[in-house]
Amino acid sequence: MYFLKTQGTNKIPDYIQIRDDDFVLFAHFKTNNPENHIKKYKLEKFSKEIQRLIAQAPDGILYEL
Repeated sequence: MYFLKTQGTNKIPDYIQIRDDDFVLFAHFKTNNPENHIKKYKLEKFSKEIQRLIAQAPDGILYEL
């Protein structure tokens, strides 16, 4: 699984992309209120790491979960 944070503009919010090992888009959601999306896409085992990356990771850098 891969994590990518994309920067929005003043009208478009920041988004998170979660991609599987074949780099197919698995989840795409806004950075605000990620807990609901983590549950929706059944990513609970990556929850702490995703929330840490949302808070600390720079935009446009690909991370492996």
